[in-house]
Amino acid sequence: QVQLVESGGGLVQAGGSLRLSCAASGRTFSRDVMGWFRQAPGKEREFVAAIRRGGGTYYADSVKGRFTISRDNAKNTVYLQMNSLKPEDTAVYYCAANSGTTYSTSSVYDYWGQGTQVTVSS
Repeated sequence: QVQLVESGGGLVQAGGSLRLSCAASGRTFSRDVMGWFRQAPGKEREFVAAIRRGGGTYYADSVKGRFTISRDNAKNTVYLQMNSLKPEDTAVYYCAANSGTTYSTSSVYDYWGQGTQVTVSS
């Protein structure tokens, strides 16, 4: 059974940092594009960051320079380091995997985690 399990969310003050982890199981994801998306209450799910199997990374403009995505293929895990957090970063963050080549559209992702809540207080 393929599973993606996020962890590391929580409550943090503005300006603080959190590191999200996404542990994959059921098969190896080393060849997949791994992405992070987020969804705030009343808003659509939006792209945050993605990393290709070769290590190429992509970010939404809203998080560029503050967030860093990385992966450890040996551990089948992807990370999202979030620094300089803002209240507008508050959302449920989802990890996802897709075996294709595109990265910013949620519909291309085949597997999703259950999400982890990130709340940034002002």
